[in-house]
Amino acid sequence: MSVQTEGTDTAGEPAVRKARTPGPPRGEDRASGSPSGSRGAAAPYLLLLPALLATLILLGWPLVKNGMLSFQNLNPRQLIQHLTEWNGVDNYKEVLSGSDFWHVVERSVVFTAANVVLIMLLGTLVGLLLARLGKKMRLLLMLGLVLAWAMPVIAATTVYQWLFAQRFGVVNWVLDKLGWHSMADYNWFGSQFSTFSVITLLIVWQSIPFVAINLYAATTTIPRELYEAASLDGAGAWKSFTSVTFPFLRPFLYATTFLEVIWVFKAFPQIFAMNEGGPDRLTETLPIYAFVEGVGNQHFGVGAAISFLTILVLLALTSYYLRMVLKQEEDEL
Repeated sequence: MSVQTEGTDTAGEPAVRKARTPGPPRGEDRASGSPSGSRGAAAPYLLLLPALLATLILLGWPLVKNGMLSFQNLNPRQLIQHLTEWNGVDNYKEVLSGSDFWHVVERSVVFTAANVVLIMLLGTLVGLLLARLGKKMRLLLMLGLVLAWAMPVIAATTVYQWLFAQRFGVVNWVLDKLGWHSMADYNWFGSQFSTFSVITLLIVWQSIPFVAINLYAATTTIPRELYEAASLDGAGAWKSFTSVTFPFLRPFLYATTFLEVIWVFKAFPQIFAMNEGGPDRLTETLPIYAFVEGVGNQHFGVGAAISFLTILVLLALTSYYLRMVLKQEEDEL
């Protein structure tokens, strides 16, 4: 709606001008009076809602059920008779009071640390190699990395079992031909160290592609002018890496190390399918230990308690790593 107002033009004659009545502010919903931007602000949360619901259903609910199970005495008798016997924290007391659990925790931490160090070191070297190669060789190497990464875990584990078989394994045959005749019938799965060596080789082989390809992608974001400036200052290859490459790759290395710690710590199929935690349960990590005690020995409440304690140990490791990273970043600032 508009009203007419009188005014005077430059010639002194009255002129008629139109003035609009005040309306709702721009960006405000005329019907309800609420800002139209509120709908736009809620859109990201609405898009995240399906993923959050799927996470709660597929991960949250099993976690709650597992937590309830850890406070129950659930053995074959209770399972067959559909009995629910609550025993409080007795399962946790049984696990924490035994020495086996702490030996497995120590073994899991050492196994994770050794694998992560090897993965990050070799993956970084392969990623830097990708940045140096020509197009054809880079494409060939990346194809091999992708094929290794895409290979199913159980299939890869089976191949490694064949490679390191005692009588007909390729590794023993090659070592015998090279002059190590004592390795002709060597049992790689007969001791703790040799079994862990094969498992470590498998996990490192499966993890290097992820680190290498992502690190190569990170190197493509580094401006070439920085390398030219470093070379003009007389910096060699090592100096260019420490002063130019590494500062750009540091955030990536922190994030990738964090992901690898989680991935290696919870590794289950490689260890179980390789030798089921043997020999004599000496290669059991916490996930294997929880499965063997819970499902293998049919102490389901104890297995649930071990799995919850496994989550707590993993949270402690990751929180310590994140605190260390944040402290280093604060020192650099």
